[in-house]
Amino acid sequence: MAISGQAGLLALLGAVVVGLLVPSWTGIFLVTGAVVVAIAVDLALAGSVRGLSFTRGGDRAVRLGEPASVTLTVHNPGRARVRGVLRDAWPPSAGASDRHAVDVPGRGSRTVTTALLPTRRGDRMAYRVTVRAFGPLGLAARQGSHAVAWTVRVLPPFTSRKHLPSRLDRLRDLDGRLRTLARGQGSEFDSLRTYVAGDDVRSIDWRATARSTDVMIRTWRPERDRHLMIVLDTGRTSAGRVGDIPRLDAAMDAALLLAALASRAGDRVDLIAYDRQVRASVQGASAAELLPALVNGMATLQPALVESDASGIAAQVLRRSRRRSLVVLLTGLDPDPLEQGLLPILHTLTARHVVLLAAVADPRIQEMAKARGDAEAVFDAAAAARASQERAHVAGLLRRRGVYVVDATPDELAPALADKYLELKGEGRL
Repeated sequence: MAISGQAGLLALLGAVVVGLLVPSWTGIFLVTGAVVVAIAVDLALAGSVRGLSFTRGGDRAVRLGEPASVTLTVHNPGRARVRGVLRDAWPPSAGASDRHAVDVPGRGSRTVTTALLPTRRGDRMAYRVTVRAFGPLGLAARQGSHAVAWTVRVLPPFTSRKHLPSRLDRLRDLDGRLRTLARGQGSEFDSLRTYVAGDDVRSIDWRATARSTDVMIRTWRPERDRHLMIVLDTGRTSAGRVGDIPRLDAAMDAALLLAALASRAGDRVDLIAYDRQVRASVQGASAAELLPALVNGMATLQPALVESDASGIAAQVLRRSRRRSLVVLLTGLDPDPLEQGLLPILHTLTARHVVLLAAVADPRIQEMAKARGDAEAVFDAAAAARASQERAHVAGLLRRRGVYVVDATPDELAPALADKYLELKGEGRL
C-alpha cells in the first residue's frame, strides 16, 4: 500500500514527539527507529532508476564558439514516479549545462535539453547519464548511471569568412566581369572586341581584323581549373600558441579562406595535413562539397609533438599533384626546422610546382622589439629583434629559391594569403 509524503512526514513527526516525552534512552531509540523506518519506507517508494531508458537527439556538429543543444528523453517503464535530479555528463571542453530536475510519471517520459558551448575543436562525446530519484519524503534516493552515446563534432570557426566578399569582388575583376586588356603569362583567351586608343598592339588579332572592317583585339582572363594543393604542417611547431589560439588553428582558418576563394575562381583544391604521416586528406571534392569536407577533415586535427618530415611532405605533394600546381605550405618560419628539413629538398617541389609558404607570426615579437624603459625591456627588445632578423633571413633564403612567402599575424594571415593568391592569378603565374 502506497504511503503519501504528507502522511509519512506526520508519522515521523509523531514518533519524534513521543520520543521527546518519554525517558531519554527510550526516546532516543524511538527517534532513531522512526528515522530509520522513515528512510527505509522513503527508499522503497522511490522510483526505480535501473529500468529507465533514454533517447538522444539534437545537434551533431557545431562551429567552435557557437552554441549547440542535445535533447535527452527519459522513458520510465515502471509504475512508480521518478522524481529527482539528472546529470548529463560531458567533457569540460563541451561547456555543458548538465544538471536537470526531472519528474517522470509511471509509464511516461520526459525530455530535457543540455546546452553546449564548446571551447575546443574535435569530437565531444557524452560520458554517461546519472539519475538520482528521491522518495516522497525526500529522505533517501536511488541512484544509477547509464551510458547514452552521442557525439558532437566541433568544427573550425572559419572567422576569416568575413574577408571573403571583398576578395570575391576582386576575383570578379580578374575573372572577366572587368576584362583584362593585356595578356598575362598563361592566361586564357576570353573574347574579341574593337581596338581603342591605348590598347596593347600585341593583343591585335590579325586574322579577325582581316575578316572585319575594324581592328580587333583579343581580351584575356585568368586561367581556370588550376590545381591548388594546401599542406598543413601538424608537427610540433604548429602547437605553439600565438595569442589565444595555436598556430595550427590560425593556419586552418587561412586555408579555409583560400579554399573558398579558389573554388569560386574555378580552381580545384586538395588538402593534406602531415607531420610524419597523413593526418587528414581531402581530394577531388567538388566546389559545393569542398568547404564541408575541409571543416570535417580539420575538426579533429591536433598538433603532433614530433619534428615534421619535410621529405615526406614533398613526396606526398609530388605523388598527389602530377600536373603543375600551386602548393601552399602552411608551416613555420623557424630557422632550424626549415634549414635542416625543408630547404635541402625544396628544389624537388619548385622544379615542378609554384610554391607558396605561409607562416604565422607572433605580434608579441613586434611589441617586444619596441619596448624600452628598463634593463629587462631592453633585453626583451634585443631578443625580439634577433628573432625578427632570423625570420627575415629564412624568408630571404626561400625567396631566392623561387618560393613566395607570406608571413603575417593570426588576424592578418588569412587575408594576406588570399591577396597573394589573387596577385599570382592576376599575373598569370598559376
